[in-house]
Amino acid sequence: MQSIKSMCFVFKTALLSILIVILIPNHHLMAQQTQQMVRLAKIKVDPAQLAVYTAALKEQMNAAITNEPGVLTYYAVADKADSSNITILDIYADTAAYQHHITTAHFKKYKETVKDMVQSLALVDVNLVAVAKKPEM
Repeated sequence: MQSIKSMCFVFKTALLSILIVILIPNHHLMAQQTQQMVRLAKIKVDPAQLAVYTAALKEQMNAAITNEPGVLTYYAVADKADSSNITILDIYADTAAYQHHITTAHFKKYKETVKDMVQSLALVDVNLVAVAKKPEM
């Protein structure tokens, strides 16, 4: 009987250790996500200048991801029905990272390059509700 009790104790201790290893990093990850700044930019681009706009956008996005540790994610998509409607999802480590981002040379170059191409711009701050992605992504 004593042996079964000690085995149960060892099992419970091992199970608790496993839960701690699993839950504490996830709790830390969720805390990080709540500090993140997540924004959607909804942009209407002059259709005649769409190719030039897209090139400038890609250049800016790549520079931001490469040079700014606080820029975590950039996705840009075009509406299938009207490719001049662009939506950008960007995620920053925090608000300070975003504030830094908009002062960088590559961002200022992008804004100057596209100023006559953008017909409308709506910035929408959102809360990240959930994330699901492949481990390699």
